Amino acid sequence: MTGTGDDLELRDAEPGPLADRDPEEIAQYLRDHPSFLTDRPELLRELTPPSRFDGGSIVDLQSVMLDNLREESRDLRDAANLLISTTRSNIMIQTRTHAGVMALLGADSFERILHVIRFDLPLLLDVDAASLCLETGDTGSTALGGSEIQWLAPGSVDALLGLDQQFALLEETSDDGAVFGEASGLVCSAAYARVSPGGGIAAGLLALGSRERGAFHPGQGSDLLNFLARVAELSLRRWLPAG
Repeated sequence: MTGTGDDLELRDAEPGPLADRDPEEIAQYLRDHPSFLTDRPELLRELTPPSRFDGGSIVDLQSVMLDNLREESRDLRDAANLLISTTRSNIMIQTRTHAGVMALLGADSFERILHVIRFDLPLLLDVDAASLCLETGDTGSTALGGSEIQWLAPGSVDALLGLDQQFALLEETSDDGAVFGEASGLVCSAAYARVSPGGGIAAGLLALGSRERGAFHPGQGSDLLNFLARVAELSLRRWLPAG
């Protein structure tokens, strides 16, 4: 006959079928071997759980099962709430981006595009600062006029984004005024996207800034930022002053 020592002890304690054993004898065995059910968790699914126990140190198996079900239900509810919250946030960001795109497309002059970027996009996108930066040198461009443009030295865009990179999402940043101008003191987190207006104008940046650290971070998707930057780029190209 094979079996563990505990099984043999219970089986050989007294001759006769197990069904004829004194329930108290079985209960005493379980008291003497408190890990019996722990070592055989599959038995819990076959046992009939008690409906209620009054006092004492007896474990209510039904309560344990219900607690497990409640915990599973709570985990599922938390996961569903997180999914709903994330979906709502994504829809809100998409809606705001579309509003910004429509404002850029509705601009009817170069000056109006600059105004939309500087003043309208922060409100529409729920950020604290937005700016257009162009590599035209510290003195700017007479043709572009542009008190609403931040002038960058040649090579600044590659320095900020990385060589041949199209965007950068910075969880934490500080600006000396080169990118965000007067709003630089507010910006703690930023998103940069490369723009190439053409017409003899060197590379530039569409920059969005937030006063909240972590508002932008590398784990975020960049599709909407890239979409907004491409629309800004094409809009600028359409209205660039001649010459």
